[in-house]
Amino acid sequence: MINTEIKPFQATAFKNGDFVEITEQDVKGKWAVFFFYPADFTFVCPTELVDLQEKYAELQSRGVEVYSVSTDTHFSHKAWHDTSDKIGTIEYFMVGDQTGTITNNF
Repeated sequence: MINTEIKPFQATAFKNGDFVEITEQDVKGKWAVFFFYPADFTFVCPTELVDLQEKYAELQSRGVEVYSVSTDTHFSHKAWHDTSDKIGTIEYFMVGDQTGTITNNF
C-alpha cells in the first residue's frame, strides 16, 4: 500500500519504556512500516519481531518508522517486553489495536 494515505486512528503504543499516544497524524507525510501480528506471548511472533528490530537502525537511517500492531493492549506489550529477552530488544512502537481500527484500515 505504498503512497496510500492512512485512515484516521488513535491508539496507545509502548516504546522505549513509555506509553505514547499515536494517530494517523504521526505518520502523515512520512515513510512507515506497519507490521501486524496475531498476539503477544506466542511462539511464532518473536522471530519476526526480532528480525524487524535487527533492521530498525537501517530503516531509521532512511527516515522510516516502524509500528508493530496487534490486538493486545499496550500493557500487554510492556509485560512481554519486560519479560522476554528477545522482545526486550525492541525499540520501535508496539501498538495496541484492541478495536481492530488500524487493522481494518489496511
